[in-house]
Amino acid sequence: MEVGGGRRLRILEDLNMLYIRQIAASIQEPELQRALERALRVREGARRLLPACSRPEQALETTKTLVLCDARVVAAGGELQRRQEARLRGARRPSEGGPGAERVPCRGTVCISDLRIPLMWKDTEYFRNKGELHRCAVFLLLQVGAEIHDTPTVLVDRTLTDICFEGAVLFSEAGPDFELRLELYSAGLPGGAQGSSPRRLATRLGSSLGRAAGRRARAHAEGTAGSPPGTAALLPPPGVPCPRFQLLAHTVLSLAQVHDGFRTHDLVIAADEQSPCWVPLYGRMCCRLAARPRCMDTPAATGTLRLQAPGAEGPGGAPLFCVLQGPGLLCYGSAGQAEAGQEPTLTIAVTKDTRVRALEGGSRGQPPGVAVTNRLGGEEVTHALLAESPAEAQRWLQAFGQHLCDLGEPGPPGPPPDPREPRDPWGTLP
Repeated sequence: MEVGGGRRLRILEDLNMLYIRQIAASIQEPELQRALERALRVREGARRLLPACSRPEQALETTKTLVLCDARVVAAGGELQRRQEARLRGARRPSEGGPGAERVPCRGTVCISDLRIPLMWKDTEYFRNKGELHRCAVFLLLQVGAEIHDTPTVLVDRTLTDICFEGAVLFSEAGPDFELRLELYSAGLPGGAQGSSPRRLATRLGSSLGRAAGRRARAHAEGTAGSPPGTAALLPPPGVPCPRFQLLAHTVLSLAQVHDGFRTHDLVIAADEQSPCWVPLYGRMCCRLAARPRCMDTPAATGTLRLQAPGAEGPGGAPLFCVLQGPGLLCYGSAGQAEAGQEPTLTIAVTKDTRVRALEGGSRGQPPGVAVTNRLGGEEVTHALLAESPAEAQRWLQAFGQHLCDLGEPGPPGPPPDPREPRDPWGTLP
């Protein structure tokens, strides 16, 4: 039976979960709601499994599952509340709507790999191999928004100089303002677990009881596995201790820490040397952090445009199949050339200094289009691209505006950029 304090906490937790479920149902976020329900079911199953664990490895993994499920429940609940607040703000300010006001940079993929955390053992522990053997099980929890991943558990003792987590972790729905939170959890393991087994203990007792009694004690303990039913061991097997993971250190990485190579970052230590989960950390961690916006690999728009020569009038030249993607507008002779991966006939750069404006239809039947202007060698170079219809020209104009916003430049149409916001949120433009 639960004590009063534990029962009150359980009631408050149930009420909180009921509130979060109501939010999920009201704002109609089925994906987040499914993730929340899945985390709650897994957590409840882990709670029931933990007392039944018969091996230390089972108890360790079950406790780790509880830590991850708690983090996923909190993350999903926080994300639901943020989305509800965003919807309420939008409902209170309907006059500020419009296609430009809703434009936000695209999302992208964040990858972290080659995670390494150096350790700082004392000379007597590492070089002289003295002192009590201290062992811990550690893992990393990585979170961006409501998306949470974890690393495999690593056993740490004084024979290790670094905690290394192999492999890469991908977050596929990160925005340019992402915050990658890393939390290092540690659980202290019994240092004398190997020496306190019944076989070891029987050997110690055998050496102190004398030869005859010792031989009987060792034979009784070692022969238990093959003994007939009803034969008792010299000592009952020890109960499986319940490990407890505690937060050992944490840090937060953002777009400013993205780099092509291997970099070092500071860790905030959250435990002290008296904690059973303590591992001597340098206070640093090393990793590779990469980010790539989705617009670099996904076309913003495709279609047929005609390139008009400078100073010319009329419908323009031969039709070009154009693909707006990454830092350029790729122009091919046909759609087949683009699908085959051939080199484009013409590439028009799209950088943070690119200006895009609408071309109005002329009096001589000139169709509308878009003008893309870049500065090359101190001079402005404009490419006039004519569309097949006014609707098609408007589609390209909106695609350019969204694409420039994805890359960092809030192009037309839309309100002027906020000077407090970064002009290159993904850091991809030259």
